[in-house]
Amino acid sequence: MKSPCLRPGPRAHLAARWLAFRLAAVCSVLIPARAVAGELLAVSTHFENVYERDADGAVVGLGPEILRLIAHRMGHTVRFEMVPWVRAQALVAQGKADILVAPYRTAERQRSLAFSRLPFFQDQLVFYARTDNVPPWRGDYAALRTQRIVILNGWAYGAAFDQARPALQVSISNSVESGLRMVEHRHVQLFASNRRDTDPVLARLGLVGQVISLPVPIDRQDAYFAFPRDAAHDALRQAFDVQFQRLVDSGDWRKLLQRHAVALP
Repeated sequence: MKSPCLRPGPRAHLAARWLAFRLAAVCSVLIPARAVAGELLAVSTHFENVYERDADGAVVGLGPEILRLIAHRMGHTVRFEMVPWVRAQALVAQGKADILVAPYRTAERQRSLAFSRLPFFQDQLVFYARTDNVPPWRGDYAALRTQRIVILNGWAYGAAFDQARPALQVSISNSVESGLRMVEHRHVQLFASNRRDTDPVLARLGLVGQVISLPVPIDRQDAYFAFPRDAAHDALRQAFDVQFQRLVDSGDWRKLLQRHAVALP
């Protein structure tokens, strides 16, 4: 004769179903839908050594490598999309993507994005100019009021630049190549960018020696991962922070920086 303890009655079945329902409800609040399904959507634009496509069309670089490692440890996969930078920021701010790769942290962005606790690399922002027309830049924006400056759409250049910008002659470019070409053809005197993204393009365009970076930096900015600022993604971000800290503590993060030739924050 079988023990009645091995055959739960209707009340036990009902209790088990109610517990399962409550757990599912909690998970639906704490974890975004894509995370529950095991796939996260990460977005960014082309950034040298950080987020780019290889010859086969796969998205590679420091950012994707870190994300794949961490997602694997969290039991997820990651799908990567490459879109214009302004659109990438909007997709994450609107909750249509889970992770934004490589934004600098600003007060304005923090109103719509939740940043990872730790940055994962640092950039030096500088001005580029023709060697035969170097403006008197020593860190004083007042000296640049007569200079035409081109910046990149959706990029952040630091608090000092933002404060000075209303008094400057600023135009917008959508790519590093376009910004350098504008300097080359004398449409502007200065192009503001970071060295990591710009020096390789300068070489590819054959402009080394004709266009140079000015020695006094505009700013130095740490780059982060960012998530939608909503309750559904809070658990994802917190779990990500834990795994990223473990990557740092193990020394693997520093090895990745060296392999991708990206600067330490």
